[in-house]
Amino acid sequence: MQLAELGEWELLRRLSAFAPAGQLEDDAALLSERSGRTLVINTDVLVEGVHFSDATVSARNLGWRAAAANLSDLAAMGSTSVQGITVGLVAPGETPWRWVEQVYEGFAEALERFGGVLLGGDCSSGVQRLLAITALGHLGNGSIRRGDGRPGDWLICSGPHGLSRLGLALLQNTYPEDQRTHLSQTLQAEAIRAHQRPIPRLDVVQQLNALQPPESPWRVGGTDSSDGLHLAVHNIARASGCAASLERAALPMAAEFTAVPWAEDWCLSGGEDFELVLALEPSWAEALCSQMPGCTHIGYLVAGEGGSVSWAEDGKRLDPSTGGYCHFQ
Repeated sequence: MQLAELGEWELLRRLSAFAPAGQLEDDAALLSERSGRTLVINTDVLVEGVHFSDATVSARNLGWRAAAANLSDLAAMGSTSVQGITVGLVAPGETPWRWVEQVYEGFAEALERFGGVLLGGDCSSGVQRLLAITALGHLGNGSIRRGDGRPGDWLICSGPHGLSRLGLALLQNTYPEDQRTHLSQTLQAEAIRAHQRPIPRLDVVQQLNALQPPESPWRVGGTDSSDGLHLAVHNIARASGCAASLERAALPMAAEFTAVPWAEDWCLSGGEDFELVLALEPSWAEALCSQMPGCTHIGYLVAGEGGSVSWAEDGKRLDPSTGGYCHFQ
């Protein structure tokens, strides 16, 4: 059987047999330190032609984007601070030094903004360009786990979805010209920025820590939405043994985004928005939404078939095949 037949999620399920139970269920790994703090470790690989191309992202923006994608996974596990990153660089021998330099300038710019330093890495020749990044950070009050949601939790997300997908279409010139005239220059610039310069939501985790109700123990379900909002909600619900109910009218979209003909599909499954999707008990969720601009209450976890996602308005189940990006397929 080939990987194209298995798909990404079945591959991960099979690989989990080589790790401790539950180790591959979340966005990153947690390691307890002697000091009593918990270290968060994440690794991501970005491959030319799959995750980036010169047509859609400059070398400097690629460095920023690669760092931000990894720091987003730290935030999705509950990190409030970043220690740094290591970088594995693979590139053909004819790669210009200036391209490499600008990628690392992008790394430096992102780390200066969000914290941490370049800790090291490795370099190798290869037939195509590739960046393998490991990011390290520390937890705040507690971890965020996909399986820590419970029926009755509010589902909230930290910002709008679909912008990165729109930005990609604009950069690739695949957005229909006759439809492009309906988009403001402001929306187009916001979408391109969302695709090229995503923001890891460490600020949301910091606010989440600050707003933890004194009488409530730490219990936060969640993940980031790098593979799409629908898939993020599905993963939280599946790991938590719950179903999810989404409110269609509450889907998180930027102003004017409804002018996009595929707005709902791109909001749910466009991917690479790098926002946080959280399952929280209602009072905590309400406090976070009131204090964090852009945080939106989009639905609930409910008792039901683990991983199923339905519309609150009519109970119609969302098609699992539209859940988001999946490698190898």
